[in-house]
Amino acid sequence: MLNQPIGSLKDTAKVVTAPAQTSVAEAASLMLAHGVGAVLVVDNDTLAGIFTEHDIVSRVIAPGRDPIAVHIGEVMTREPLTVAPEATLGHALALMHERGFRHLPVVRDGRPVGIVCARNALDPELEDFVVEAHRRQRYL
Repeated sequence: MLNQPIGSLKDTAKVVTAPAQTSVAEAASLMLAHGVGAVLVVDNDTLAGIFTEHDIVSRVIAPGRDPIAVHIGEVMTREPLTVAPEATLGHALALMHERGFRHLPVVRDGRPVGIVCARNALDPELEDFVVEAHRRQRYL
């Protein structure tokens, strides 16, 4: 599974997009309705950023901002790291682990076509991945 291209995995195609002018409250409702933890922010169908559950807590609620008044474009992560559909799931998971985030947009020609999230790793092969990552770290 870890060597499979991301584009061949059905779970990565579950992507929710919204324009930057969407309120945080609306984005949270979208996430809840679709069972996802992130919204890809688009401008003319091109990826402009990513807005996650973590952003709701750290950039809106904790600082005391109004989720109805704040737009996701104000608090999103701009120009997020992305991968192509041809990248492997293992490569995507390694990037996410190294960079410390749980969502990685999949893009083709600047347009979002999917997303890899930590949930994709909830598989029996995850244990093998973690063991291999630790083994490699010991030998470096």
